[in-house]
Amino acid sequence: MASYPQEFRFGNFIASIIWLVFWVLLIVTLVALPLIFIILFYVPLPLANGEVLTPYLFLSMVVDPTRTLPILQFFMQTDLFKIAVFPGFTYAALIAAVTIFVERKFLAKMQLRIGPLYAGKIEGIFQLLADGLKLVSKEIIVPSGADKPIFWAAPIAFVATAAAVTALIPVAPGWVVADLDVGIVAVFAILGFFPLIALLFSWASNSKYPFIGGLRALHQLIAFEIPFILSALSAVLLAGTLNLSGIAEAQQPYWFVLFLPISAFVFYISSLAEVERVPFDLPEAESEIVAGWLTETSGMIYGLIQLGTYIKLYALSAIFVVLFLGGWSGPQIFPQELGPPGEKTPLEQMLTLEGIYNPGTANAIFWFTLKTFGVIMLMLLPRGISPRIRIDILLHTGWYKLIVLSFINIFIALALVYGGVFGPEGILTSG
Repeated sequence: MASYPQEFRFGNFIASIIWLVFWVLLIVTLVALPLIFIILFYVPLPLANGEVLTPYLFLSMVVDPTRTLPILQFFMQTDLFKIAVFPGFTYAALIAAVTIFVERKFLAKMQLRIGPLYAGKIEGIFQLLADGLKLVSKEIIVPSGADKPIFWAAPIAFVATAAAVTALIPVAPGWVVADLDVGIVAVFAILGFFPLIALLFSWASNSKYPFIGGLRALHQLIAFEIPFILSALSAVLLAGTLNLSGIAEAQQPYWFVLFLPISAFVFYISSLAEVERVPFDLPEAESEIVAGWLTETSGMIYGLIQLGTYIKLYALSAIFVVLFLGGWSGPQIFPQELGPPGEKTPLEQMLTLEGIYNPGTANAIFWFTLKTFGVIMLMLLPRGISPRIRIDILLHTGWYKLIVLSFINIFIALALVYGGVFGPEGILTSG
């Protein structure tokens, strides 16, 4: 018997909204608030106006600006905030999300198409949200012969590895999750896990096309890893340190891209291969091996891998900025304080972020983010203008051409150091 869709009734729609609000309030009241109180009893809280905060006073920050700013200032300096919010996972994930939307619109404009349009009144701005909800709601299909523990664990490991790379990237002075003395070495050590995860996931899928894609990913790593590292070594020689913050600070007078253009080019090409972007998308290659090592992905398994891929794209673009574009350096464009000078009411203090706003840090974050987006756009560009290259050309490019170019710029860097241009007594060294 044929069934017909029910007629839309505005009253039923309002009733469903009220019912949804009821359940949200019920869950917040019975689950979320008790959980927050339990956590706050074990978290050391700061002083606010000379008063030791309790969990009850902590919640009063919602309506009391005199407590809000000290609490926010306290939590912004904690390791948890740096790891989870800024400059850690949330910041990287937001840039990744914006990159996905911008890429689709950017490529559409290049190819005289419209791109995402209908999900959202302005240029399809809610398309990303719609795609996310779709992936969350879709069924995850696991192949019958798959190695299920590895099949489930690999996408999570992929995102975690990408997040680990972002933890090493300084976005402003003092704003880095892990400021290691050997930061650039740690970056390449972590990046080496990506092709292994791809190979494990492709093997666990128990399908020939994913396995071929996984093997291709491993071949790309072997071919491009050496020039990738050598191109970064040139910047290390000029800066005299393996610390990423130190490399960024060493470029305050002049960016290294002016002296190491060949290394910057090699790093850019190797980054394209590392994130499997066109023309180096051999591990996915839809026209050859269906979708490569992603063939058996579905639902949020596919969503997690895509999230990890775009976080890795952000990470490599940010590392390029740190190594060759001066990191966070740029002219000061932010005012010394927000709002008019003088005494402010508690509400004005909250609106102007008094005690939290730092013009130097805000300026550094702005320039770092702007430069990173510029490099990301350069990474997206080849997809709209370049075809995929053959695997023999890819291997020949990595093993022969890029390695030779990397050594050329290493010799240039050594000449600049021993010639007294850079180094401890160099004429262009800051300080």
